[in-house]
Amino acid sequence: MEKINLAKASKITSPNPVALVCTKKPDGSTNLAAVSWYTYLSYNPNMIAYAMAKTSYSGEMVRENKKVIITIPSENIKGIVMGCGMCSGRDTNKIEELGIKMQDLPTSDIKIPVHSAAAIQCNLKEFIETGDHYLYICNVEEVYADYKEKAVFAWDSYSKIASAKEE
Repeated sequence: MEKINLAKASKITSPNPVALVCTKKPDGSTNLAAVSWYTYLSYNPNMIAYAMAKTSYSGEMVRENKKVIITIPSENIKGIVMGCGMCSGRDTNKIEELGIKMQDLPTSDIKIPVHSAAAIQCNLKEFIETGDHYLYICNVEEVYADYKEKAVFAWDSYSKIASAKEE
């Protein structure tokens, strides 16, 4: 075996999960941020975790508001996923800039993108420092799905967003 770095390992293990984290901004609008890692922690109680850079504006919002919705984008909006990870919601209204159509969930005041394959509504249980990121551990409140939408994944060290296809 050849010794490699972690970034190269992520290419070998593609595809990887990708999600959009939806948080509420102080003005009541929604901010979207792309995250390249989430995992299910427990089904009893329902818990999920995701990681974000310490400098993330969305991370700041979830630490402040204790509420977050993790959405799984579909093929219909794969083009916006990279855009949501390229700038900060602190300075940019990503929804306006990227022309993202949003929808309501019946149990939250945080909106989510139309064409989400799934939406996992959570409250923050705790966050843990993990190097240059925080690991956000969340209690799941509600889960929604749109079975017409096909989920996308990150490929080639997160340089491409596409569905996973069986060959």
